[in-house]
Amino acid sequence: MSNIAIVYYSQGGATAMIAHSVAQGVNDAGAHAQLFSIEPHQLVDGQWHDEAMLSRLAAADAIIFGAPAFHGGIAAVFKAFADATTGMWRARSWRNKVAGGFSFSCRSSDDKRDTLDYFAALAAQHGMVWADADAEAPGFEMRGTAGASMASRVTPQVARFAGDFPAVTAPGVEVDAAYALDPADVISGKQYGRNVASLVARLAGEVLESPAVLARRALEAAERRL
Repeated sequence: MSNIAIVYYSQGGATAMIAHSVAQGVNDAGAHAQLFSIEPHQLVDGQWHDEAMLSRLAAADAIIFGAPAFHGGIAAVFKAFADATTGMWRARSWRNKVAGGFSFSCRSSDDKRDTLDYFAALAAQHGMVWADADAEAPGFEMRGTAGASMASRVTPQVARFAGDFPAVTAPGVEVDAAYALDPADVISGKQYGRNVASLVARLAGEVLESPAVLARRALEAAERRL
């Protein structure tokens, strides 16, 4: 079973909700999702520190990044985390892992494309394989410039297409909170999680099975031991 890490920073709860929906999609696909929340208390004198988290990320098969877009760019707390991955870069600990990303903004002036571009650049620096979004997934039609975004081109008032841009969006309101999300954002998050899990499985030559099949096999194995 593949281990897929979702490392994110959330200020008001919306990004965290998207992270959990992505994790649910990963688990629904038969892989194992691990959620890692980047917290301000991990910053010491402006530098991010959590060696235990970095070790667990190094052991994952894929890493999905998540953060809100603030004033047209990446949130400072996430940037501090990214800066702290220099040791992972030197050791090539993330090389050839699958990478992905999602972002949220509560204002139309905050451009999520820049945040998602940053995730893609970070992944490229580490030699990772980017997992794009499925353009046909539910909720991937463009309806506004605020809201949530996960890996494909995002252009105001224009439909998104997978492969054009590292990024998925939906409308939001003038508040950074979980209730600002459209239900379509959650659906898109689940679909993206499934897409990443499927890509990891294909690259590993695995065949993903549904949770129901896995549960039945576990039950059969337990019965054989009786």
